[in-house]
Amino acid sequence: MTQKSWLFTSESVSEGHPDKVCDRISDTILDAFLAEEPNARVACETLTTTNHVTVAGEVRGPKKVLDSVEDLVREAVKDIGYEQDGFHWNTMEVVNRLHQQSADIAMGVDEGDKGEEGAGDQGIMFGYACNETEELMPAPILMSHKILRTMAEARKSGKEPRLQPDSKSQVTLRYENGKPTGIDAVVVSTQHGENVSQEEVREAVLPFILHALPVGWSIPENRIYINPTGRFVIGGPDGDAGLTGRKIIVDTYGGAAPHGGGAFSGKDPTKVDRSAAYVSRYLAKNVVAAGLADKCLIQLAYAIGVPEPVAVYVDTHGTGKVDEVALAKALREMVRLTPRGIREQLGLTKPIYARTAAYGHFGRAPDADGGFGWEKTDIADALARHFGARADAAE
Repeated sequence: MTQKSWLFTSESVSEGHPDKVCDRISDTILDAFLAEEPNARVACETLTTTNHVTVAGEVRGPKKVLDSVEDLVREAVKDIGYEQDGFHWNTMEVVNRLHQQSADIAMGVDEGDKGEEGAGDQGIMFGYACNETEELMPAPILMSHKILRTMAEARKSGKEPRLQPDSKSQVTLRYENGKPTGIDAVVVSTQHGENVSQEEVREAVLPFILHALPVGWSIPENRIYINPTGRFVIGGPDGDAGLTGRKIIVDTYGGAAPHGGGAFSGKDPTKVDRSAAYVSRYLAKNVVAAGLADKCLIQLAYAIGVPEPVAVYVDTHGTGKVDEVALAKALREMVRLTPRGIREQLGLTKPIYARTAAYGHFGRAPDADGGFGWEKTDIADALARHFGARADAAE
C-alpha cells in the first residue's frame, strides 16, 4: 500500500561549516584556473583544522595560478568571515600540495580524433526535479538553505553581529498525497559570540526561520529547536576538521533523490561527477517544466575515457505522461551527453563555481554570466512539442 502521509527532513550547512570552507576553497582555486585557461584541468581537495589549511590534488594549467594558491585560500576564508583565534584568514598556516595531472589520466580524457574527450572517470550521476516548489526542487532542502543563506547575509552585512560563520539547519515537512502541506519541526544550530546568551541566540535566529516559511504556514514554538545543546562559541575548523566533498546530500536534493556518490567542488567540468550531475538536473528539470511529469529522476552512467554515457535511465515515479524509454531517447537526441557536449550546452568552462559551494548547487536562479546555467528550462518547449504536450513552466 502506498503511504499517503509522511514526514520528510532535509538539512543544510552554512558557508562557515568546516566542510563547506573546504568546498569554497577548492572551487575558488578552480575558478582561478578557469579564468586564465578555460580548458584547465583541476581536481583540488582541501583539508582544514585549527588554524591550518592544506590543499592537494592534480592540475594542468598556468603556473602563475599555482603560485597564487595561498592568496586564494586566504581570500576565500576572509570572505566567509573567519577572524577567530583558532581560525583566522591572516594567521592560519596554508600548505599547497597541488601537482601536475597524471599523464595516464590525461591520455584518457584528452580530445580524440573525433573532437570528443572521454569521461574523466567512471561513475553514475543522478538528476532530479519535482513540481512541489517554483524552483522544481524538494521543499525541505530549499527551506533549509534559505534559513542559513539569509542568516549569513545578515551576519556579513553587519545587521546581525551576534552570529558567527558556522551553522546548520534542519527542516521537517508534513506531506499529504505527495505534496508538502505544513512544517513539523525546525532545528538550527549556530555559532555565536562569546558574550551572547542562549536567549539572545534564539532572538537572533527566530526571524530567519519564520521568514523561510511559505505564506500562510506556521509552526508551534515548541517545535523550533535553536542551539538545543546550548553554547556554541568554538566552531568552524577550530571545532571540527573539514574536508572537500563531505556534504554531497546538502549540495543536491537533501536526500529526496538518489546520489551517485561523487562530490562536485574542486573538479573541472571534464569530471563527469560534476558536469553529468549538472546536466542530469538540467534534463530532469526540463522534463517537469515541459509538463511531461510531476517528478523526474535521471541517471547517467559513464566509463573512463569513453565520451558517450554507457546508459541513460529515466524514472518519472508513476507521474509521467509519456513513455520513459521514448523520453530517454528524446533527451539523448536533444542534448549531446559527452563531456564536451555538456560543457558547451551549459557553458561550464567559465569561472562560475565558487558561488555553488554553499546553499546548494540546484534550485538557484541562473546568473547573467552563465552561473547555474543548468537551472535553465530552455529546452522545455521543444520537449513539449516533441511529445505534443504543453510546457507550462518553460523559460
